[in-house]
Amino acid sequence: MSMTQDEPVAELSAEECWELLELGEFGRLAYRLVDEVHLVPINYVADRGVLLFRTASGNKLLAAALHSDVAFEIDWHDERVAWSVVARGRLRRLPEDEASRVEPRLVEPWVSAPRYDVVEIIPESVSGRRFVLRRPADGTS
Repeated sequence: MSMTQDEPVAELSAEECWELLELGEFGRLAYRLVDEVHLVPINYVADRGVLLFRTASGNKLLAAALHSDVAFEIDWHDERVAWSVVARGRLRRLPEDEASRVEPRLVEPWVSAPRYDVVEIIPESVSGRRFVLRRPADGTS
């Protein structure tokens, strides 16, 4: 995919989005719980078309029990190029037998608090964009 300053935004294919999701390990999860929207950082692993993460008891686990609609976003940038990928879908807490099967593929949580439950994000759609940036050479606006 070629981009220029004249066409600085390009849509990513679903395959490109999944390649980036598989390379990543950190993103932001947005979910609704009753009448409040939450946005939290999580570390995750992409595995066979779903995104998996560990959590402790709390709002994310409650949202999973309610099969909440979610959006999950990862991004990256340097001085010249940026990209963003968003997966939209639902949360589901894995039963113990499923959780034990995926356990070896999970990344260790970055925060050392106990996280015993495994939750999956089941994407219904993934989308992404790549951007050519025009930033001042001296870093000022």
